[in-house]
Amino acid sequence: MDTAASHSSSSSIMFYDFLDKMRNPASLNLVKSIKSFIVSFQFSSANPENDSERVQEFFSTMEAAIMEHPLWAGATDDEFDCSMEGLEKYIMTKLFSRTFAISPEDVRIDQEISEKIHLLQSFLRPEHLDIPPFLQNEASWLLAEKELQKINAFRAPREKLHCIMSCCRIINNLLLNASISENHVPGGADDFLPVLIYVTIKANPPQLHSNLKYIQLYRRQEKLVSESSYYFTNLVSAKSFIVQLNAKSLSMDEIEFEESMQAAKLDSEVSQVEALQAQMDPISSTRMHGMKKSIDGRSNYPYMEAEPGELTVEDVERLLSLYKDVVTKFSSLCRAVRHPSATRTKPSLPVPKGRDDILLQLEGQSQIIPEEKEEVHKVKSFPVKN
Repeated sequence: MDTAASHSSSSSIMFYDFLDKMRNPASLNLVKSIKSFIVSFQFSSANPENDSERVQEFFSTMEAAIMEHPLWAGATDDEFDCSMEGLEKYIMTKLFSRTFAISPEDVRIDQEISEKIHLLQSFLRPEHLDIPPFLQNEASWLLAEKELQKINAFRAPREKLHCIMSCCRIINNLLLNASISENHVPGGADDFLPVLIYVTIKANPPQLHSNLKYIQLYRRQEKLVSESSYYFTNLVSAKSFIVQLNAKSLSMDEIEFEESMQAAKLDSEVSQVEALQAQMDPISSTRMHGMKKSIDGRSNYPYMEAEPGELTVEDVERLLSLYKDVVTKFSSLCRAVRHPSATRTKPSLPVPKGRDDILLQLEGQSQIIPEEKEEVHKVKSFPVKN
C-alpha cells in the first residue's frame, strides 16, 4: 500500500476513534476541559514561546486524565497513544489560525526563503552541492519533492511532520540502493544532507520556516524523538544552509553564481510584469504571447517577432520601462564583476542540533508567507450522545 495513503488512513481512524470517545456522555468532564482550554487560548495574546508551553502542559494534563478515565480502562498502549494523537490533532486544528505563521517576522522569513529558492531553482545542479554522479537520481527525487510539497495540506503537527519523514525516507532508501549497487560505503549525513538540500530547493515547500517552527513548538515532545527528530533536524539544517547560501557555499565560480542570480532575478521580474499585464489587459497579453520567441532555450521574451505597426502606446511604455530596468541591472552587474566582493567564509553544511538550538534557528532568521492551502480535514465539535 502507498505509504502516504496508509498514513492518511490510519490517521483518520485514530482521529475518529478519539472523537467517538469524546461523544460518549462519560467523557463530559474531558470535553469541558478541552473546550475551556481552546476558548481561553484563543482569547489570550499571542506569544509563541508561552503558547508552546501552555499547549505542551495541557497535553500532559490531559494524558494523565485520560489514563485514569474509565473509558480507557484496559486500553492497550497503542490505543491510548491513538487517543493522544487524536487530541493533538483536534486541539491544533482548532488553534491553527492562532498558532501558525502569526507574526509579521515569520511571514517575512517565509517570503524571503521562497523567493531565494525560486531563483536558485533556475540554475542549481546536484554537482554544485558535491553530490556524486552515482547518487544523483532526479527522476526518483521527484517523489521526495512531492511529499515535501504536501506539508501545507495539513494542520496537525503530526501530519506535517509525516510529510517531512516521507520525503526523507524516500531519499534515504534511494541513497542506500545506490550505495549497494556501486559498492559504496554509505556516507550517512555526508551523503544525505546535500541531497535533502537539493530536494528542498527543487520542491520549494510553502511556508517552510513557519511549518518547521509550528512542528517544533506544538508536536508532542515525546513524539519528536529518534527517527522523527533526526529527519526533522536535518530539514532545519537544510533550511539554515539555504538561508546562508552564497557562491562560497557551492562548488561554483563566484562570478558565475552572481551572474546566474542576477539573470534569475531579471527573468522573475519580467515574468511578474507579464503576469500583471495579463491581469490588466488579457486581450493584449494573448496577442503578444504569439510574438514570443525562445532565446538560448532558457526563457521567452516578448516583441521578438513584432512589427513596428503592431506596437501600441502601452507596449512602447512597457518596453521603455523594461529597457531602463535592464540597463540599471546590467550596470550593477558590470560593477560587481569589475570589483568582486570580498571573499566570504564558506559555511559548512550545518550540523543537526538539539531542540533549544533548533528553536533559536527557527526564531532568528528572515523570510515570508507564500501560498495558503486549506487542510482537507475539518474538525467538528463534540456533540454528546444522549
